[in-house]
Amino acid sequence: MQTQIQRNEAQLIAGVDEVGRGPLAGDVVAAAVILDPLKPIVGLTDSKKLTVKKRDELFGEIKQHALAWSVGRASVEEIDQINILNASLLAMKRAVESLSVVAEFALVDGNRCPDLLCPSEAIVKGDLTEPCISAASIIAKVTRDREMAILDQQYPGYGLAQHKGYPTKAHIAALQLQGVSPIHRRTFGPVKKILAIG
Repeated sequence: MQTQIQRNEAQLIAGVDEVGRGPLAGDVVAAAVILDPLKPIVGLTDSKKLTVKKRDELFGEIKQHALAWSVGRASVEEIDQINILNASLLAMKRAVESLSVVAEFALVDGNRCPDLLCPSEAIVKGDLTEPCISAASIIAKVTRDREMAILDQQYPGYGLAQHKGYPTKAHIAALQLQGVSPIHRRTFGPVKKILAIG
């Protein structure tokens, strides 16, 4: 039986992170990134700690210089069927499996790893300490934020471009006024409540 490779033996390490567990609307989006050690990217950190401008700059750099990067997702329907935790793990698994280069090891942000073909390690707050996870967090966040801006045009009135689907007062007020759209997560408390009233 082949022994599993250890992290310190791995050359091709994928950082994995997801964005969008908390929102009431839209897919949960994950990214996987294998950085090129010969092309270091300066300024990588948790995507939430960066300005929009800096995130966009790094997004371009990561896509240009990484050995491989990919995005995976789980749909609103899948979130409602299997719950947000399982949907997040599924999105991360899809991201890793979509990489054009096969990862030897995966570093996953958080306290749980998806079921991957390669060995993996979960690191709480890994997006602050592991550049490859930081890169994945940036790819996932920019991808999802841009998608929410597009969905804002398709489903106007909810303010999706501003709050990205998170349960702000304005978002909940818009839900009460306009009702639930096809991109809202029906199993999430505030949405469930409005559906129950309707």
